[in-house]
Amino acid sequence: MDIIDIKTYMQSIGREARAASRLMAKAEPADKNRALTLMALAIKRDEQQLLAANAGDVDNAKTRGLEPALIDRLTLTPKSIAGMAEGLLQIAALSDPVGEISDLKYRPAGIQVGKMRVPLGVIGIIYEARPNVTADAAGLCLKAGNAAILRGGSEAILSNQAIAACVKEGLKAAGLPETAIQIVETTDRAAVGELITMKEFVDVIVPRGGKGLIERISNEARIPVIKHLHGVCHVYIDDGADLAKAIRVADNAKTQRYGTCNTMETLLVHEAIAGEVLPSLCQIYLDKGVELRGDAASRAIVAQMSEATEEDWHTEYLAPILSIRVVSGLDQAIEHIAVYGSQHTDSIITEDYGRARRFLREVDSSSVMVNASTRFADGFEYGLGAEIGISTDKIHARGPVGLEGLTSQKFIVLGDGHVRQ
Repeated sequence: MDIIDIKTYMQSIGREARAASRLMAKAEPADKNRALTLMALAIKRDEQQLLAANAGDVDNAKTRGLEPALIDRLTLTPKSIAGMAEGLLQIAALSDPVGEISDLKYRPAGIQVGKMRVPLGVIGIIYEARPNVTADAAGLCLKAGNAAILRGGSEAILSNQAIAACVKEGLKAAGLPETAIQIVETTDRAAVGELITMKEFVDVIVPRGGKGLIERISNEARIPVIKHLHGVCHVYIDDGADLAKAIRVADNAKTQRYGTCNTMETLLVHEAIAGEVLPSLCQIYLDKGVELRGDAASRAIVAQMSEATEEDWHTEYLAPILSIRVVSGLDQAIEHIAVYGSQHTDSIITEDYGRARRFLREVDSSSVMVNASTRFADGFEYGLGAEIGISTDKIHARGPVGLEGLTSQKFIVLGDGHVRQ
C-alpha cells in the first residue's frame, strides 16, 4: 500500500470500529460472555493451526536475527495457548462492569446523583512480539463494551491473524459485529501513524512493546495514551527478612522469566545480612547463567560480579543480567527506587510489619508488594482475567489494566420533575 491507500484503509477501519462501538456499548452481558466462550473454544480447537502459524513467525524472526528476548515473547506453546483460552473464560466469568451504578446519593434539592460505568469507545492497541495480546485485548475490550483496533508487530503477523480468526468466529456466532475487533492487516509502519492520530474514530491508544515504541506513540499520538515506558523492578531484602523466603522470592523474581516487564532487574540487600544471603543467592543465579553486576560492597562478597555502572541502575535488561546493590537500610532502599525505578513493580522481603507498611506507603509504583515475587504483577494473577497492559500513569488507570481500566464513569441524575430554584 502507498501512503494514500494506508490512510484510506485506516480511515475505513476506524469508521467501522466507531459504528461497532455503539453496538457493543449496548450489547447484553450474555451475548458478550457467549462470544468470549466461543473464542476460547475456537482457540483450543485450533491449537495446531496456531502453533503452525507461530512457527512461521518464529522462523522468520530467527532469519532476521531478532533478539532472543523478543523471540521468547513471540513464541507460542501449548501451555500459552491454553492460557489464552483460560484468560478468555476468566473474563467471561467476571462481573460485567458496563452500566454499574455507584455512589447514588440524595442531594438537598431532592435529586439523586451517582455514577454509571460506561465503555471508553474505540481502543487502539499497538503491540510488538506478543501474539497472546491479540486474545487478551480482544477479550477485555469486548467484555468492557468497547471496539478495538489491533495493530500487532510484523514479526507476529501470521500468529495474530490466526488468533484473530478465532476471535471473529466467536463474535459472529454470538451475534455481535465482527468489526468490533479488527486486526490491521498491513505491516507498514505508516498505519501506526494514522491510528494514533484518528481522533474522530479512536478514543484511547494502548501501546505494548519496547521503550522505543512507547516513546514514539507517546510523543506523536493526538489521542490519550495508557502506557508504561519500561519496567525497572526491584526486590529489597530487609534485615528483618526470613532468609529462606527471601532467596526463594528473589530467585523467582529474576529467573522465572527474563523477558517480561515485571521481572526484577535490581536486587537491593540490607548490609546487615548481605554477607549471609548473597553468596547462596548469587550461586543460584550463576548456576542459571545470570550475569551479575554489583556495587563495591556486593563485589566484596561475591567475586564473580562485574562492576555495575550508573547506567545499570536505570536499565531494564529483559535478559539474564541482574544489578545488585547493598544498602544501609529501608530509607536508602526507598531512595534508590525513587531515583532509578520506573514506577512499575517493587517488592520488600521482611517480617517487620512496620517496615512493610512504610514500603507500601512510600514506594510510588503501580504495584508494591510484601514478601512476593514481582512476577505476580499482571492481570491474570490479579484476578482480572487478563490485562491489556500495565499503566504507570497516575490518571484513570494504574497498574495492570483490566475491565475497569477500559471503562470510564459518567454522572447520572435521577429526578421526578425537579427544577432548580
